[in-house]
Amino acid sequence: MYTRRDILACSGMGLAGLALPGLLADDRSVDPLAPRAPHYAPKAKRVVHLFMNGGPSHVDTFDPKPALEKYHGKPIPKNLRTERKTGAAWRSPYTFGRHGKSGLPISDIFPYLAKHADELCVIRSMHADVPNHEPSLMLMNCGEARLPRPSMGSWVTYGLGSECKNLPGFIAMCPGGYPIQETQNWQSAFLPGVYQGTYIDTRHTDLEKLIEHIRNNTLGLKDQRRQLDLLKALNERHQARREKDAALEARIQSFELAYRMQLDASDAFDISREPLRIREMYGPGVQARQCLIARRLLEKGVRFIQLWHGQGQPWDNHDDLEVNHRRLAKECDQGIAALLSDLKQRGMLDDTLVIWGGEFGRTPTVELPTAGANAGKINGRDHNHWGFSMWLAGGGVKGGHIHGGTDEFGFQAVEDQVHVHDLHATILHLLGFDHERLTYRYAGRDFRLTDVHGKIISGLIA
Repeated sequence: MYTRRDILACSGMGLAGLALPGLLADDRSVDPLAPRAPHYAPKAKRVVHLFMNGGPSHVDTFDPKPALEKYHGKPIPKNLRTERKTGAAWRSPYTFGRHGKSGLPISDIFPYLAKHADELCVIRSMHADVPNHEPSLMLMNCGEARLPRPSMGSWVTYGLGSECKNLPGFIAMCPGGYPIQETQNWQSAFLPGVYQGTYIDTRHTDLEKLIEHIRNNTLGLKDQRRQLDLLKALNERHQARREKDAALEARIQSFELAYRMQLDASDAFDISREPLRIREMYGPGVQARQCLIARRLLEKGVRFIQLWHGQGQPWDNHDDLEVNHRRLAKECDQGIAALLSDLKQRGMLDDTLVIWGGEFGRTPTVELPTAGANAGKINGRDHNHWGFSMWLAGGGVKGGHIHGGTDEFGFQAVEDQVHVHDLHATILHLLGFDHERLTYRYAGRDFRLTDVHGKIISGLIA
C-alpha cells in the first residue's frame, strides 16, 4: 500500500508535465513574430486597412439615395429620423453610375476605383455606437470605445506573427503627424509591445526622415552587432531577476528590430526602384506613394498595414462638402485603384484583405448652422453612426456585391445590420481565426478583439 505522501512524491512531476504541451504550444518568448498557423485554413494572409479619417459620407460615395432628390430642402419624415436634431434633407452634389458586370453604384468622385467594381464588397449597413470621433476611432481600430485595448493590427500579428524578420509585422502610415487619439489607434495595450504598430510619417520622401535613425553613421553592422549582443546580455540578466518584465522585453525586441531594419527598410520604402510605368500607374502625391510602399511591404511579408488618409484635412466635412469630398477622393482614388490592380496582377489580391472606410458616416441632412464646426455654412453634413458604408476587396470576400442597406434616406442601417464587432469577427474569420478563441489573458480575464460581442457575417464571404 502507498501512503498519500508516497503517491504525491511519485506523481508530482508527472502532474506538472501535463501542463507542458500547452505552455510550449503558445511559447512566443523565442521569436514573438515567428509565423504561426491560425485555427483553420485562412482565405486571407495579410491585411491593408485604408482608413479614411473623419468619416466619409456614404450617401455621396457608395450608397445613392434617390429619395434625397425628392425631399431636398425639406424635413425628413419623423419615423425615419434619429433622436438627434438635424437640418433638411440634402441631395448628393455628385452623380452615381453603375460599374462592372455587377452594376455596382459608385459616385463619380471615384473614377479609378469604379473600374474595380466587380472586386468590391460594399457593406451599406455598418453602424457604430456614438457620433463622436474619439470613441468611434477606438471602436473601429481597437474594438473598444473607452478603455485601452490592443488594436486590430496588434491582434492579427499576435495571432499570425510575421513573414518578415527585418521589418515590423504591423506598420501604420499616416502623413503629417498623428490622427485623433494618436498612437492609441495602433497600440498593443496589454499585448507585448512587439505587436504595436510602427508609425511612419509618409509625408517625407527622404529615408532618413521617413524612418528616424535608420542608419548608424559611426558604426558598421558588425560593430553594431557586438554592441547589441552586449546590451542584450545585460538586459537579459536584468530581466531574469524581474520575471519577464513586459516593458523590458519590448525594449529588447525593439533594439533587435531596429538593427535588422537597416537591411530591408531602405529597399522597401524607396519607390524609385519601381519601374516608371508602375509609379505612373499609382499617380502623384503622398497617398499614391504610400499605397505603392504598402505593396512593397506586403511583398516582403509585413502582416498588417494601415494607411491613413485625411490627416490635417479630414473627411469630416461639416461644411463645403462638395469641394472637400471631391478633393479628398481625388487624392487617394488613383493610388487605391492601382494598389488593387497591382496586387491582382501579382497574384496577391486573392489572399490580401483590403479594407476601406472611416469611423462612421455622415447624415443625409444638411448640417444646421452653428458657430462651431461648420462656421455657419449650410453646405455640409454632420456625423452619423446609425448607418454608413465600408468596402472590402480580395481576401475571400464576395466581389461586386452589396450587403445590407440603410433606410430610403440613408440615415439608419435597417437591413442585415453589421456592427463594428461583427466586422472584426468576420475579418478574423477570413484570416483563419475563431474570434472567440483568439484571446490573451490579462488581469485575470481572457480578452479578445470583439470583447463579448461579434458575429461572423457569412454574406460577405465568397
